[in-house]
Amino acid sequence: MSAGSSRIAAVGAGRMGRGIALAFAWGGYDVALIDLKPRDAAARDRLAREATDEMAASLAMLAELGAIPGDAVARVLARIRVVPETDASRALGDADVIFEGVPETLPAKQEAFARICASVRPDAILASTTSTILVTHLLTLVTHPERLINAHWLNPAYLIPVVELSAHPGTAPELIARLRGLLEDIGKVPVLCGVAPGYIVPRLQALIMNEAARMVEEGVASANEIDKATRHGLGLRFSAIGVVEFIDYGGNDILYYASRYMAEHLSRERYTAPAIVDRLMQEGRIGLKSGEGFYDYRNRDVPAYRKDVLARTLGAVQHAGLFRPPR
Repeated sequence: MSAGSSRIAAVGAGRMGRGIALAFAWGGYDVALIDLKPRDAAARDRLAREATDEMAASLAMLAELGAIPGDAVARVLARIRVVPETDASRALGDADVIFEGVPETLPAKQEAFARICASVRPDAILASTTSTILVTHLLTLVTHPERLINAHWLNPAYLIPVVELSAHPGTAPELIARLRGLLEDIGKVPVLCGVAPGYIVPRLQALIMNEAARMVEEGVASANEIDKATRHGLGLRFSAIGVVEFIDYGGNDILYYASRYMAEHLSRERYTAPAIVDRLMQEGRIGLKSGEGFYDYRNRDVPAYRKDVLARTLGAVQHAGLFRPPR
């Protein structure tokens, strides 16, 4: 898929809509940033200025940081058109892909999708950016539900690569492939997950954030010490190796015994391992050192793989400016 071959609409001119508009404009696409709220002329102009100024400021900061050339700011912004409610129907009818980003309530989604479905073509992709509402709970709000999918972006949407896609059983497979290709074309990393609250990233990070807050509450460590530990330890490590990959790399037996100890001494509710950890332990599939775990390593070049993991980790430490050569 070549840059600009699909017409993009982001419905909802708030933070998420602006971030998605920037992501696609950055990738070479023309984007309609659509406001569905009726406003008088002065309010429409004010919103357009506010949205454009905020997007320009985000790009300017990236230019100041050396991430993009200075002349890219105007070039990217020129691809984004802020569309008022009065012109929304035409812009929606022209769009191939619509990202819905209105407030996180079912009434707001219902109103937005009624307006969207009244204007869009039957083959247009409808992607809700909701972070809380399951795609199956949105099915009754749309016509042609086979074109509906959730696409959860991580803020800032124009910078973070991952976009979590959650399809319902009736979502057309070719739609998923089209959306994957579109996102990959603008440099994103789409990941597909089932219909479950929290997708992948929010579900994992909620556990970490709650446990961090609990440690502060219990006096285990200060907020600053916890943040240093996560930025320079946990965060660096998991920027280089995936969470499940890490289980295999260190050994599922380590997770098994650590979980049992913390379940006994901290909280059985929070630390009891899931059945799959126990089952893999019983089967002797403890990861890299046994040849099998969550992944199969029996036909892999293990020394080369270990070197690759070390290179990824070294790169993360060097990027953070924390690597020091031996004295």
